[in-house]
Amino acid sequence: MLAPFPRENKSSQWNECRKFVQVYKRNEGWESMINILPQVLVDGLTLGFMYAVVALGYTMVYGILEIINFAHGDIFMVGAFIGTEVLLISDALGALEGMNPFVALFITLIIAMVLTGALGVGIERIAYRPLRGAPRLVPLISAIGVSFLLQDLVRFTEALARNEFYLNSPALFTGSIPLGSIATIPTKGLIVIVIAIIMMIALTLFVNKTKWGIAMRAVAQDQSTASLMTINVNKVIMLTFLIGSSLGGATGVLFAQNYGTIDPYIGFILGLKAFTAAVLGGIGNLRGAMIGGVLLGLLESLSGAFMGPLTNGAFGAEYKDVFAFSILILVLLFKPEGLFGEAVKEKV
Repeated sequence: MLAPFPRENKSSQWNECRKFVQVYKRNEGWESMINILPQVLVDGLTLGFMYAVVALGYTMVYGILEIINFAHGDIFMVGAFIGTEVLLISDALGALEGMNPFVALFITLIIAMVLTGALGVGIERIAYRPLRGAPRLVPLISAIGVSFLLQDLVRFTEALARNEFYLNSPALFTGSIPLGSIATIPTKGLIVIVIAIIMMIALTLFVNKTKWGIAMRAVAQDQSTASLMTINVNKVIMLTFLIGSSLGGATGVLFAQNYGTIDPYIGFILGLKAFTAAVLGGIGNLRGAMIGGVLLGLLESLSGAFMGPLTNGAFGAEYKDVFAFSILILVLLFKPEGLFGEAVKEKV
Protein backbone atom coordinates (compact mmCIF):
# COMPACT_ATOMS: atom_id res chain seq x y z
CA MET A 1 0.00 0.00 0.00
CA LEU A 2 1.38 3.38 -1.03
CA ALA A 3 1.76 6.00 1.63
CA PRO A 4 -0.40 9.09 1.08
CA PHE A 5 1.22 12.38 0.09
CA PRO A 6 2.22 14.48 3.05
CA ARG A 7 -0.32 17.22 3.75
CA GLU A 8 2.17 20.01 3.23
CA ASN A 9 3.23 18.64 -0.18
CA LYS A 10 -0.40 18.32 -1.31
CA SER A 11 -1.06 21.87 -0.20
CA SER A 12 1.99 23.19 -2.05
CA GLN A 13 0.90 21.36 -5.21
CA TRP A 14 -2.55 22.96 -5.04
CA ASN A 15 -0.96 26.40 -4.56
CA GLU A 16 1.29 25.86 -7.58
CA CYS A 17 -1.69 24.73 -9.64
CA ARG A 18 -3.71 27.76 -8.53
CA LYS A 19 -0.84 30.11 -9.42
CA PHE A 20 -0.55 28.50 -12.84
CA VAL A 21 -4.28 28.99 -13.49
CA GLN A 22 -4.11 32.63 -12.39
CA VAL A 23 -1.10 33.32 -14.64
CA TYR A 24 -2.83 31.57 -17.53
CA LYS A 25 -6.00 33.59 -17.07
CA ARG A 26 -3.99 36.80 -16.77
CA ASN A 27 -2.07 36.05 -19.97
CA GLU A 28 -5.27 35.03 -21.71
CA GLY A 29 -6.87 38.29 -20.58
CA TRP A 30 -3.97 40.38 -21.90
CA GLU A 31 -4.07 38.51 -25.21
CA SER A 32 -7.80 39.11 -25.47
CA MET A 33 -7.39 42.84 -24.73
CA ILE A 34 -4.66 43.19 -27.35
CA ASN A 35 -6.88 41.46 -29.91
CA ILE A 36 -9.82 43.80 -29.36
CA LEU A 37 -7.71 46.98 -29.04
CA PRO A 38 -7.96 48.00 -32.75
CA GLN A 39 -11.76 47.66 -32.68
CA VAL A 40 -11.96 49.67 -29.46
CA LEU A 41 -9.86 52.44 -31.04
CA VAL A 42 -12.16 52.53 -34.09
CA ASP A 43 -15.24 52.85 -31.87
CA GLY A 44 -13.51 55.49 -29.76
CA LEU A 45 -12.64 57.58 -32.82
CA THR A 46 -16.24 57.45 -34.05
CA LEU A 47 -17.54 58.65 -30.70
CA GLY A 48 -14.72 61.16 -30.29
CA PHE A 49 -15.37 62.92 -33.59
CA MET A 50 -19.02 63.41 -32.59
CA TYR A 51 -17.89 64.92 -29.28
CA ALA A 52 -15.46 67.14 -31.19
CA VAL A 53 -18.06 68.65 -33.54
CA VAL A 54 -20.51 69.36 -30.71
CA ALA A 55 -17.67 70.80 -28.61
CA LEU A 56 -17.00 73.33 -31.38
CA GLY A 57 -20.40 74.90 -30.70
CA TYR A 58 -19.58 75.34 -27.03
CA THR A 59 -16.15 76.78 -27.65
CA MET A 60 -17.32 79.20 -30.38
CA VAL A 61 -19.98 80.76 -28.17
CA TYR A 62 -17.66 80.92 -25.17
CA GLY A 63 -14.86 82.41 -27.25
CA ILE A 64 -17.06 85.36 -28.26
CA LEU A 65 -19.54 85.87 -25.40
CA GLU A 66 -17.71 84.07 -22.56
CA ILE A 67 -20.91 82.27 -21.58
CA ILE A 68 -21.60 78.54 -21.50
CA ASN A 69 -24.47 77.67 -23.83
CA PHE A 70 -25.77 74.64 -21.96
CA ALA A 71 -28.70 74.47 -24.40
CA HIS A 72 -26.29 73.44 -27.16
CA GLY A 73 -26.51 69.75 -26.28
CA ASP A 74 -30.27 69.90 -26.68
CA ILE A 75 -29.94 71.61 -30.06
CA PHE A 76 -27.93 68.51 -30.99
CA MET A 77 -30.87 66.43 -29.73
CA VAL A 78 -33.36 68.46 -31.79
CA GLY A 79 -31.20 67.87 -34.86
CA ALA A 80 -31.32 64.12 -34.21
CA PHE A 81 -35.13 64.21 -34.01
CA ILE A 82 -35.48 66.41 -37.10
CA GLY A 83 -33.27 64.09 -39.13
CA THR A 84 -35.07 60.99 -37.88
CA GLU A 85 -38.50 62.47 -38.60
CA VAL A 86 -37.41 63.46 -42.12
CA LEU A 87 -36.26 59.90 -42.79
CA LEU A 88 -39.35 58.32 -41.19
CA ILE A 89 -41.74 60.52 -43.18
CA SER A 90 -39.76 59.94 -46.38
CA ASP A 91 -39.82 56.19 -45.74
CA ALA A 92 -43.58 56.25 -45.11
CA LEU A 93 -44.12 58.12 -48.39
CA GLY A 94 -41.87 55.69 -50.25
CA ALA A 95 -39.37 58.41 -51.13
CA LEU A 96 -36.43 56.49 -49.67
CA GLU A 97 -37.07 53.49 -51.85
CA GLY A 98 -34.55 53.50 -54.66
CA MET A 99 -32.89 56.73 -53.49
CA ASN A 100 -29.13 56.80 -53.15
CA PRO A 101 -28.37 56.67 -49.39
CA PHE A 102 -25.74 59.41 -49.72
CA VAL A 103 -28.30 61.70 -51.36
CA ALA A 104 -30.83 60.91 -48.63
CA LEU A 105 -28.26 61.64 -45.93
CA PHE A 106 -27.20 64.88 -47.63
CA ILE A 107 -30.79 66.14 -47.86
CA THR A 108 -31.45 65.17 -44.24
CA LEU A 109 -28.30 66.94 -43.06
CA ILE A 110 -29.21 70.13 -44.94
CA ILE A 111 -32.74 70.20 -43.50
CA ALA A 112 -31.50 69.55 -39.96
CA MET A 113 -28.72 72.15 -40.24
CA VAL A 114 -31.08 74.85 -41.55
CA LEU A 115 -33.71 74.26 -38.86
CA THR A 116 -31.30 73.89 -35.94
CA GLY A 117 -29.33 76.91 -37.17
CA ALA A 118 -32.53 78.97 -37.14
CA LEU A 119 -33.32 77.57 -33.68
CA GLY A 120 -29.89 78.63 -32.40
CA VAL A 121 -30.36 82.16 -33.78
CA GLY A 122 -33.80 82.37 -32.14
CA ILE A 123 -32.40 81.22 -28.79
CA GLU A 124 -29.65 83.85 -28.97
CA ARG A 125 -32.14 86.57 -29.83
CA ILE A 126 -34.67 85.71 -27.13
CA ALA A 127 -32.73 84.11 -24.27
CA TYR A 128 -29.21 85.57 -24.46
CA ARG A 129 -29.14 88.98 -26.15
CA PRO A 130 -31.37 90.72 -23.55
CA LEU A 131 -29.06 89.36 -20.83
CA ARG A 132 -25.77 90.26 -22.49
CA GLY A 133 -24.90 92.93 -19.95
CA ALA A 134 -26.06 90.90 -16.95
CA PRO A 135 -23.75 88.98 -14.58
CA ARG A 136 -22.51 85.71 -16.09
CA LEU A 137 -24.66 83.58 -13.80
CA VAL A 138 -27.85 85.02 -15.29
CA PRO A 139 -27.38 83.83 -18.92
CA LEU A 140 -26.12 80.51 -17.54
CA ILE A 141 -29.44 80.01 -15.72
CA SER A 142 -31.26 81.09 -18.87
CA ALA A 143 -29.35 78.47 -20.89
CA ILE A 144 -30.32 75.75 -18.42
CA GLY A 145 -33.96 76.85 -18.69
CA VAL A 146 -33.80 76.69 -22.51
CA SER A 147 -32.29 73.20 -22.23
CA PHE A 148 -35.22 71.90 -20.17
CA LEU A 149 -37.69 73.70 -22.44
CA LEU A 150 -36.31 71.99 -25.56
CA GLN A 151 -36.36 68.57 -23.88
CA ASP A 152 -39.98 68.87 -22.80
CA LEU A 153 -41.05 70.47 -26.10
CA VAL A 154 -39.62 67.58 -28.13
CA ARG A 155 -41.07 65.03 -25.71
CA PHE A 156 -44.53 66.65 -25.86
CA THR A 157 -44.47 66.95 -29.67
CA GLU A 158 -43.38 63.36 -30.24
CA ALA A 159 -45.81 61.98 -27.68
CA LEU A 160 -48.62 63.94 -29.33
CA ALA A 161 -47.69 62.89 -32.87
CA ARG A 162 -46.55 59.30 -32.32
CA ASN A 163 -47.63 58.47 -28.77
CA GLU A 164 -43.98 57.75 -27.96
CA PHE A 165 -40.75 59.71 -27.74
CA TYR A 166 -38.19 56.94 -28.28
CA LEU A 167 -37.56 56.82 -32.02
CA ASN A 168 -35.61 54.37 -34.16
CA SER A 169 -33.94 56.02 -37.12
CA PRO A 170 -34.13 54.22 -40.49
CA ALA A 171 -30.66 52.90 -41.29
CA LEU A 172 -29.33 54.33 -44.55
CA PHE A 173 -26.06 52.40 -44.39
CA THR A 174 -25.44 48.80 -43.38
CA GLY A 175 -22.47 46.50 -43.48
CA SER A 176 -18.90 47.12 -42.44
CA ILE A 177 -15.47 47.55 -43.94
CA PRO A 178 -12.72 45.16 -42.75
CA LEU A 179 -9.44 46.74 -41.68
CA GLY A 180 -7.30 43.74 -42.48
CA SER A 181 -7.77 41.00 -39.92
CA ILE A 182 -7.55 43.23 -36.85
CA ALA A 183 -10.83 45.17 -36.87
CA THR A 184 -13.89 46.19 -38.84
CA ILE A 185 -15.39 49.63 -39.11
CA PRO A 186 -19.13 49.94 -39.73
CA THR A 187 -19.93 51.89 -42.87
CA LYS A 188 -22.06 54.32 -40.87
CA GLY A 189 -19.18 54.85 -38.42
CA LEU A 190 -16.80 55.65 -41.26
CA ILE A 191 -19.32 58.14 -42.68
CA VAL A 192 -19.57 59.80 -39.26
CA ILE A 193 -15.79 60.23 -39.10
CA VAL A 194 -15.47 61.52 -42.68
CA ILE A 195 -18.33 64.05 -42.38
CA ALA A 196 -17.10 65.22 -38.98
CA ILE A 197 -13.62 65.82 -40.40
CA ILE A 198 -15.09 67.71 -43.37
CA MET A 199 -17.14 69.94 -41.06
CA MET A 200 -14.17 70.67 -38.82
CA ILE A 201 -11.91 71.52 -41.76
CA ALA A 202 -14.60 73.72 -43.31
CA LEU A 203 -15.09 75.59 -40.02
CA THR A 204 -11.35 76.09 -39.58
CA LEU A 205 -11.00 77.49 -43.10
CA PHE A 206 -14.03 79.74 -42.58
CA VAL A 207 -12.69 81.20 -39.34
CA ASN A 208 -9.15 81.71 -40.64
CA LYS A 209 -9.66 82.65 -44.28
CA THR A 210 -12.95 84.54 -44.69
CA LYS A 211 -14.03 88.08 -43.92
CA TRP A 212 -16.70 86.95 -41.47
CA GLY A 213 -14.24 84.59 -39.81
CA ILE A 214 -11.82 87.45 -39.23
CA ALA A 215 -14.71 89.49 -37.82
CA MET A 216 -15.56 86.63 -35.45
CA ARG A 217 -11.98 86.53 -34.20
CA ALA A 218 -11.96 90.28 -33.76
CA VAL A 219 -15.18 90.21 -31.71
CA ALA A 220 -13.77 87.36 -29.62
CA GLN A 221 -10.69 89.49 -28.93
CA ASP A 222 -12.49 92.72 -27.98
CA GLN A 223 -16.13 93.52 -28.72
CA SER A 224 -15.83 97.27 -28.05
CA THR A 225 -12.83 97.74 -30.32
CA ALA A 226 -14.41 95.55 -33.02
CA SER A 227 -17.56 97.70 -33.01
CA LEU A 228 -15.40 100.82 -33.38
CA MET A 229 -13.86 99.18 -36.48
CA THR A 230 -17.36 99.07 -38.10
CA ILE A 231 -17.91 95.39 -37.31
CA ASN A 232 -21.55 94.60 -36.59
CA VAL A 233 -21.15 92.70 -33.32
CA ASN A 234 -24.77 91.52 -33.20
CA LYS A 235 -24.53 89.98 -36.67
CA VAL A 236 -21.26 88.26 -35.79
CA ILE A 237 -22.76 86.77 -32.63
CA MET A 238 -25.86 85.70 -34.56
CA LEU A 239 -23.62 84.04 -37.17
CA THR A 240 -21.71 82.25 -34.42
CA PHE A 241 -24.92 80.74 -33.05
CA LEU A 242 -26.08 79.89 -36.56
CA ILE A 243 -22.90 77.97 -37.41
CA GLY A 244 -22.51 76.29 -34.02
CA SER A 245 -26.15 75.18 -33.91
CA SER A 246 -26.04 73.93 -37.52
CA LEU A 247 -22.99 71.78 -36.73
CA GLY A 248 -24.73 70.47 -33.61
CA GLY A 249 -27.86 69.58 -35.59
CA ALA A 250 -25.83 67.78 -38.26
CA THR A 251 -24.03 65.79 -35.57
CA GLY A 252 -27.41 64.81 -34.14
CA VAL A 253 -28.35 63.30 -37.51
CA LEU A 254 -25.06 61.38 -37.60
CA PHE A 255 -25.62 60.18 -34.02
CA ALA A 256 -29.08 58.86 -34.89
CA GLN A 257 -27.68 57.05 -37.92
CA ASN A 258 -24.82 55.53 -35.96
CA TYR A 259 -26.67 54.43 -32.82
CA GLY A 260 -30.21 53.97 -34.14
CA THR A 261 -32.32 54.89 -31.11
CA ILE A 262 -32.80 58.44 -29.80
CA ASP A 263 -34.79 60.09 -27.01
CA PRO A 264 -35.24 63.68 -25.76
CA TYR A 265 -32.51 63.26 -23.14
CA ILE A 266 -29.56 62.23 -25.32
CA GLY A 267 -28.48 65.86 -25.60
CA PHE A 268 -27.92 66.31 -21.88
CA ILE A 269 -25.29 63.58 -21.42
CA LEU A 270 -23.59 64.01 -24.78
CA GLY A 271 -23.66 67.80 -24.44
CA LEU A 272 -22.07 67.56 -21.01
CA LYS A 273 -19.31 65.35 -22.40
CA ALA A 274 -18.79 67.65 -25.38
CA PHE A 275 -18.48 70.58 -22.99
CA THR A 276 -15.96 68.51 -21.03
CA ALA A 277 -14.05 67.93 -24.28
CA ALA A 278 -14.02 71.69 -24.96
CA VAL A 279 -12.66 72.38 -21.47
CA LEU A 280 -10.15 69.55 -21.80
CA GLY A 281 -8.76 70.97 -25.02
CA GLY A 282 -8.97 74.59 -23.92
CA ILE A 283 -12.32 76.39 -23.92
CA GLY A 284 -12.43 79.01 -26.66
CA ASN A 285 -9.82 77.17 -28.77
CA LEU A 286 -11.16 75.48 -31.92
CA ARG A 287 -8.19 73.14 -32.30
CA GLY A 288 -8.39 72.28 -28.61
CA ALA A 289 -12.10 71.42 -28.89
CA MET A 290 -11.42 69.07 -31.80
CA ILE A 291 -8.52 67.26 -30.16
CA GLY A 292 -10.24 67.25 -26.77
CA GLY A 293 -13.32 65.59 -28.27
CA VAL A 294 -11.29 62.86 -29.96
CA LEU A 295 -9.25 62.25 -26.80
CA LEU A 296 -12.36 62.01 -24.65
CA GLY A 297 -13.97 59.54 -27.05
CA LEU A 298 -10.86 57.36 -27.05
CA LEU A 299 -10.55 57.50 -23.25
CA GLU A 300 -14.19 56.57 -22.80
CA SER A 301 -13.96 53.67 -25.25
CA LEU A 302 -10.70 52.32 -23.79
CA SER A 303 -11.88 52.56 -20.20
CA GLY A 304 -15.21 50.94 -21.03
CA ALA A 305 -13.47 47.98 -22.68
CA PHE A 306 -10.48 47.45 -20.38
CA MET A 307 -11.38 48.78 -16.94
CA GLY A 308 -13.06 45.51 -15.91
CA PRO A 309 -10.19 43.16 -16.90
CA LEU A 310 -7.51 45.50 -15.51
CA THR A 311 -9.23 45.74 -12.11
CA ASN A 312 -10.26 42.05 -11.94
CA GLY A 313 -13.91 43.04 -12.14
CA ALA A 314 -13.80 45.62 -9.34
CA PHE A 315 -14.80 48.36 -11.81
CA GLY A 316 -16.85 47.61 -14.89
CA ALA A 317 -17.68 49.49 -18.09
CA GLU A 318 -20.28 51.53 -16.21
CA TYR A 319 -17.43 53.49 -14.60
CA LYS A 320 -16.07 54.77 -17.92
CA ASP A 321 -17.57 58.22 -17.33
CA VAL A 322 -15.94 58.41 -13.91
CA PHE A 323 -12.57 57.64 -15.51
CA ALA A 324 -13.05 60.26 -18.25
CA PHE A 325 -14.06 63.00 -15.82
CA SER A 326 -11.21 62.04 -13.48
CA ILE A 327 -8.80 62.70 -16.33
CA LEU A 328 -10.46 66.09 -16.81
CA ILE A 329 -10.05 66.94 -13.13
CA LEU A 330 -6.36 66.05 -13.28
CA VAL A 331 -5.86 68.22 -16.36
CA LEU A 332 -7.62 71.16 -14.74
CA LEU A 333 -5.60 70.75 -11.55
CA PHE A 334 -2.26 70.92 -13.33
CA LYS A 335 -3.22 72.94 -16.44
CA PRO A 336 -6.43 74.88 -15.72
CA GLU A 337 -6.52 76.50 -19.16
CA GLY A 338 -6.76 73.07 -20.83
CA LEU A 339 -4.33 71.22 -23.04
CA PHE A 340 -4.20 73.82 -25.82
CA GLY A 341 -5.53 76.92 -24.09
CA GLU A 342 -3.43 79.92 -23.12
CA ALA A 343 -3.19 81.12 -19.55
CA VAL A 344 -4.84 84.53 -19.30
CA LYS A 345 -3.78 86.99 -16.64
CA GLU A 346 -6.44 89.01 -14.90
CA LYS A 347 -6.34 92.70 -15.69
CA VAL A 348 -5.54 94.85 -12.69
